[in-house]
Amino acid sequence: MDIKAVLFYLFALVAVYAGLRVVTAKNPVHAALHLVLAFFTSAAIWMLLNAEFLAIALVLVYVGAVMVLFIFVVMMVDINFDKLREGFWSNLPLAAGVGIVIVLEMAFVLLKTFIIPESSAYPLVIPAGSSNTRELGKLIFTDYVYAFEVAAVILLVAIVAAVALTLRTRKDTKGQDPNRQVLVKSADRLRIVKMASEKRE
Repeated sequence: MDIKAVLFYLFALVAVYAGLRVVTAKNPVHAALHLVLAFFTSAAIWMLLNAEFLAIALVLVYVGAVMVLFIFVVMMVDINFDKLREGFWSNLPLAAGVGIVIVLEMAFVLLKTFIIPESSAYPLVIPAGSSNTRELGKLIFTDYVYAFEVAAVILLVAIVAAVALTLRTRKDTKGQDPNRQVLVKSADRLRIVKMASEKRE
């Protein structure tokens, strides 16, 4: 067993542990931090597979931007998690059924991937003068262009839904009205009052 295999199994164990902690952690901040750990270990595995572009994109985009924003949102939004956990046991059978279906689908995909003949499998060694970034771009914009566009539309819908769910008016907040500030005149701000002088004896 070479050093790459040892590193792969090590990173895989850490990724599995981090994924389990994301689901089982009671504190949402701890779950988000374990998700960051899972992203880092996945990036390390991609580095072992000579997919440097995917590894750097995962670290910069998800860890550096998305997860940082997610952690700040979780820390700043006052959510009553006890109320959210009230219907856990009643929804457990449905969630378990969906989880079993997802596990079966992933097992089918993995088994189908591993039984591909070696002649039709993708080469593990990148030829000289080739770049995985270029090959990835060719695949995205040729064979998988429709899936790429569908994923972009889904992300756009998710962003709009997140903004719509968090956009609410509160009665206890105070704010400025820019329209009234622009239309204000000096006479409305300053009033000169004439008063008779007072004499002290």
